[in-house]
Amino acid sequence: MRKKTMRVSRLIGQGMAAALLIGSIAPALAQRQAEDVFKEAEMAARAKKEADALRAEADKTEVKPLVATIPVTPDNVWVLDLSDGGRVRILLRPDVAPGHVERVKALTRQGFYNGVVFHRVIDGFMAQSGDPKGDGTGGSELPDLKQEFNWLPHMRGTVSMARAEGEDSANSQFFIMLMPRMQLDNKYTVFGRVIDGMAGVDAIPKGEPPAAPAKIVRATIEGDAQASAPVPVKPAG
Repeated sequence: MRKKTMRVSRLIGQGMAAALLIGSIAPALAQRQAEDVFKEAEMAARAKKEADALRAEADKTEVKPLVATIPVTPDNVWVLDLSDGGRVRILLRPDVAPGHVERVKALTRQGFYNGVVFHRVIDGFMAQSGDPKGDGTGGSELPDLKQEFNWLPHMRGTVSMARAEGEDSANSQFFIMLMPRMQLDNKYTVFGRVIDGMAGVDAIPKGEPPAAPAKIVRATIEGDAQASAPVPVKPAG
């Protein structure tokens, strides 16, 4: 009987100790939770303050926020009619590469790209054109462009300007990405992206150079009057 009493007393003592322990933990836990809530509120207030300061600075310096895309307007759609009958529509990005977009528009309106071949097409990588010589060594008579490297990634359908060794050596040649290649980011100037006709890009004959290269039959800016209808392509043979 005495052993049973001692066991009961021990259990009661352990229960009281546990209750005392819980009683001491509860206030500490509540205090820690209150401190966490206070820290979160403080961080949120600081983040809002910094965001407001950045907005104020952007408004003052007229810095525009980054946007993944822009409205599709006819004056910023570059149209490539290909020799296989494909029509590729490219949304130009003057908001991130104004100099390169202006160059492409100027050359297009001169008819510079008409008849130019895709001289370097690597399967799973990209299709390159824009060289009147057709071998990758040529360009326009206009001066080379200053680089406009930007945050747009080299994803499938991205249109970027080719260049030589120097960063400011882009002129007229461009390439269209067949697959993503992020290691090109911030090394070449992205100035547009295919929004329609990517199947036609995929069908461009591969090779360096291709045995039977595809041509740009006609390049136009969609907003220009002459861009309204596709160019008829004569059947081969």
